[in-house]
Amino acid sequence: MYRIDLNSDLGESFGRYTLGLDDQIIPLVSSANVACGQHAGDPMVMRTTVGMAKDAGIAIGAHPGYPDLQGFGRRDMSLSPDEAYSYMLYQIGALQAFCTAQGVRLAHVKPHGQLYNHAAVDPELASALAQAVRDMDPTLVLVGLANSALVDEGRKLGLVTAEEFFADRNYTDEGRLVSRNDPAALIRDEQEAIDRVKHAIREGGVLSVTGKLVDLHPDTLCVHGDSPTALAFVSRIRHELEQDDIAIKAVGAE
Repeated sequence: MYRIDLNSDLGESFGRYTLGLDDQIIPLVSSANVACGQHAGDPMVMRTTVGMAKDAGIAIGAHPGYPDLQGFGRRDMSLSPDEAYSYMLYQIGALQAFCTAQGVRLAHVKPHGQLYNHAAVDPELASALAQAVRDMDPTLVLVGLANSALVDEGRKLGLVTAEEFFADRNYTDEGRLVSRNDPAALIRDEQEAIDRVKHAIREGGVLSVTGKLVDLHPDTLCVHGDSPTALAFVSRIRHELEQDDIAIKAVGAE
């Protein structure tokens, strides 16, 4: 049987500002990537999100990003590998504390936004991030863009890696995500997005924005939970995958 992990980036509210439909998305996914306070989230939000994920019995992961609350971690920053390592370790450790306090295991790490995008193509940055994960806990799963430098560097260090696919994003000919500044970045047709997901899982590959076939074999599928139609889409994609005999399970789960 085919299987896929459904992950969502959560815990992105801050103070009095609420972002996303975390309480409604969590029961529909198998993994939660929890913001760690640098690009989004705060200690209260982190604690609450870990608690909700624990109650739902889903895998909990750290979602560290650039230290850029105002830009939501989506702006370019020039961090040295040493700086990137330290920010990565700091954020994973923060979320680990909330997991330990609630008696649950931190299962994976997935960088956010531009940190994720840069690590996909920059081996030096990717190596620093992977080293931080390994030094924190070598049993953590490192999540990265399929066919990326981050996945490669994680494997070199002996980490278990999960190659990620995005349901609602277009890809370049090189297998990277089309920039959010490009009008073609997002796929707005739900059925098209679901068909692409099924093809990627069963056949291994996706058509780029120019129509080129990009080879990839996803272990985990990112479904965003912060758009007005997010809840309906996540519910539908889960239903259609299960109807198609594709099991929804966290990476590493039996």
